[in-house]
Amino acid sequence: MESRHSIHHVLLLVLCGLSALCQCSATGVEANQTAVLLVNASEASARKIPDTLFGIFFEEINHAGAGGLWAELVNNRGFEAGGPNVPSNIDPWSIIGDESKVIVSTDRSSCFDRNKIAVQVQVLCDHTGANICPDGGVGIYNPGFWGMNIEQGKSYKLVLYVRSQESINVSVALTGSNGSQKLAAANIVAADVSSWTKVEILLEATGTDPNSRLELRSSKKGVIWFDQVSLMPTDTYKGHGFRKDLFGMLKDLKPAFIRFPGGCFVEGDWLRNAFRWKETIGQWEERPGHFGDVWNYWTDDGLGHFEFLQLAEDLDSLPVWVFNNGVSHHDQVDTSSILPFVQEILDGLEFARGDPTSAWGSIRAKMGHPEPFDLRYVAIGNEDCGKTKYRADLYDFHIYSSASSVFSNARHFDSAPRRGPKAFVSEYAVTGNDAGKGSLLAALGEAGFLIGVEKNSEAIEMASYAPLFVNDNDRRWNPDAIVFTSSQMYGTPSYWMQHFFKESNGATLLSSSLQANPSNSLIASAITWRNSLDNNDYLRIKVVNFGTTAVNIKISLTGLGQNSLETLFGAVMTELTSNNVMDENSFKEPNKVIPVKALIEKVSDNMEVVLAPRSLNSIDFLLSKSTSSASVLKSSC
Repeated sequence: MESRHSIHHVLLLVLCGLSALCQCSATGVEANQTAVLLVNASEASARKIPDTLFGIFFEEINHAGAGGLWAELVNNRGFEAGGPNVPSNIDPWSIIGDESKVIVSTDRSSCFDRNKIAVQVQVLCDHTGANICPDGGVGIYNPGFWGMNIEQGKSYKLVLYVRSQESINVSVALTGSNGSQKLAAANIVAADVSSWTKVEILLEATGTDPNSRLELRSSKKGVIWFDQVSLMPTDTYKGHGFRKDLFGMLKDLKPAFIRFPGGCFVEGDWLRNAFRWKETIGQWEERPGHFGDVWNYWTDDGLGHFEFLQLAEDLDSLPVWVFNNGVSHHDQVDTSSILPFVQEILDGLEFARGDPTSAWGSIRAKMGHPEPFDLRYVAIGNEDCGKTKYRADLYDFHIYSSASSVFSNARHFDSAPRRGPKAFVSEYAVTGNDAGKGSLLAALGEAGFLIGVEKNSEAIEMASYAPLFVNDNDRRWNPDAIVFTSSQMYGTPSYWMQHFFKESNGATLLSSSLQANPSNSLIASAITWRNSLDNNDYLRIKVVNFGTTAVNIKISLTGLGQNSLETLFGAVMTELTSNNVMDENSFKEPNKVIPVKALIEKVSDNMEVVLAPRSLNSIDFLLSKSTSSASVLKSSC
């Protein structure tokens, strides 16, 4: 990510190498302009699209991971966010009880060497005597990331460390936002916790509240220390810690790769706050966490280097690791001092790819993954424009601009060299007034650009939208692909736009051209692809009508050869449009702008459809299932 809207180039290094319709659109719009799309489906004019062309980019921005994809419910679980000096604040932890009943402070008594801060709860009241504790006791509570989503019937694993010189009786509860409704509860009763003691409790929810909190209370006079308090749902994806609903939205995109963990998050505003992968692996209690000073919030780094590699594997995507190269926004290391950074990169490669008996590969194995991860791509820094660079396999290209500018950049790579380093369009998006919080107009501009990427894939290896996620309570950047809270989510039009391209990875690009293109408002491409669900072959045409007028487009298909259209079953037309080009989705109307499918009953090699104004369209034709047809497609792929 960057802080201004422009086009940037930096370098990337690759180390390893249904309603029915006929001759009309689903909207029933009358067309007063015409155009012709010629598609040559012959093998001679076709070429393979890279398997890696369309993927995703994850950056820790907008609480995308902490309080988002990473399912940890406790915010500031190790009490480290207030800094290494004491006394320190423990936000967002809050105190239950007034100063006559309880005093809460921090000290450096933790048993974890890299996380020395612990919280001390001095209970002044008791269950008997002059200073009686209030009902339920006193203590501390954590509201999570703008509320914990606790759901009836689900279970949550609580892990914490506790110490006291006296016996303890601590009540643990998941409650509603004001503490009155109890959704789950347990007690920690122990006679001897004079040394730090790990406690694990499985909490079963008997009610639902998306704005819940975790409470730790006591009605027994004494001093109790707490540290490393974690609460995780037990139903994360494969038990790997990823929030299932958000993970599912990523999986549905079929991303060929995932670039991580940034972005500016990798660099830091200052190097002291840059993401350092070695600080994010191993036992979660030992991870020191860090303050991301670009997007200005603390992360416990539960979503660390290992988890990003695991995420890529779970998504069936290739990981693209962006590492810090000694450069931040405001400082950088001298070349004479760069060797520690180089060694850190080499160690990172060994961690991901090394034998389980190697120094760093063995740590990966201890974390539960003895097999190497399939890491083939790494990126040197992020947006280090103007810095001296050496030869690379790919170069990075970023574009953030208005809808019309992004749409017109579909031709940016028309004259790009077909030999030498290829482009990695690792960040693209429409921003500014055209985008709002995620408009149809933005999605159309981006779709036009991606059709250009697809048609120029001889010169482009990869492309990914940015940013991927935003917690609606912490918008650091607009727009974003997926919007969420603790319990809700929806895709913006830009998210749904990407669904039109998810079958393009490894597909066959056909030769296509537009004639009589009104005001250059149309852009189109054509591919053949195999559907893994039904094992059938399809021909897909994608067209963006960026103009304000409906267009009657005549489609002429030639060169099918042994292939032919299955006319009996018609074709499926999918359309992304809305009544107003600035329409957005929201929690109230999450499906206001989503793809709508319709059936075209009569298809032929020469046919007509109507494209609604300001629309993205795809038409999927089923190809014949003949053996010769299948072999032709296999040889071309």
